[in-house]
Amino acid sequence: MRQLPVIALTGHLGAGKTTLLNRLLRAPGARLGVVVNDFGSINVDAGLVTGQVDDAEAISGGCVCCLPDAGGLDEALEKLARPRLRLDAVIVEASGVADPSSLARLIRFSEVKGVRSGGVVDVVDAGEHFATVDTGVLPPERYAAATLVVINKIDRIAEADRDAVRARITGRIKERNPRAHVVAAERGRIDPALVFDAAAEESAQPELPFAAADGEDHAPHVHADGVTVAAEAPADPGRLVDLLEDPPEGVYRLKGTVAVAAGRGTRRFAVSMVGRQLHVESHPQGGGRDGLVAIGMHLDTAEVGRRLREALSPAGQAAEGDGLRRLTRLRRLSE
Repeated sequence: MRQLPVIALTGHLGAGKTTLLNRLLRAPGARLGVVVNDFGSINVDAGLVTGQVDDAEAISGGCVCCLPDAGGLDEALEKLARPRLRLDAVIVEASGVADPSSLARLIRFSEVKGVRSGGVVDVVDAGEHFATVDTGVLPPERYAAATLVVINKIDRIAEADRDAVRARITGRIKERNPRAHVVAAERGRIDPALVFDAAAEESAQPELPFAAADGEDHAPHVHADGVTVAAEAPADPGRLVDLLEDPPEGVYRLKGTVAVAAGRGTRRFAVSMVGRQLHVESHPQGGGRDGLVAIGMHLDTAEVGRRLREALSPAGQAAEGDGLRRLTRLRRLSE
């Protein structure tokens, strides 16, 4: 069964996480479930979220589930994971006082079948962060849980000071979490590809309200780089694991399906990496071409392509038997 990614969206009060959420809801072709835990005070755009999850038959584009407390998360995810909803991802927007680490654990250890952790996106207010969140000698513990940190409202910083502010915040994040990916943005505009899969064509599913034009402002989008490499033959599982355990510099998401050599036959796996979170599962043979897609900011696309081709190069007769055991171990850890 396909695993539905569940993304935690966190941030201090006023950092702009709801603005970012509404941006993501406009991604063309995306079907998103949204869970919020203080729905009455959060302004999720009603024109983008069309109906409550309990009224699933009436949902044409997405669904929202009101979560009164943390104990209801599994119940909400159980509803959103229904195959008939055909969701691409679920975003859990935490309240401004929520602890990102606690929310990440709730998602990671959810007992709901068919869902998996899709990362933690933490939103930072570039102008207020050091007055509200990062006020101590040591970097806040919240940084440790993040896979992607969005330094939002960077346009509110004087242009001459932006690089210094961005570098200071990034340095503090990296001090606590060297593997976190950091991106600066204006008014929550980031590339949805950093967070979930979305159709490239606006006309992919024209009935979805998420494809509505955004006329609120003209803030620049932050665009991610993407590198795609197709697999021509079964790969060496050991080389694939090497890539997953040591991805190319700047790669935030890595996904795809790969057939690997397994004795005299082959086995096929679906892989998904988000930040430092890795998910591997068995995948049926056939049904689409194998390959890998790497997504990140300011990638050295030539080097990333080389690494992906190296991982997908045909196994031949010299494939190491230990490679399949390593890959199978990653699959077991993902269960």
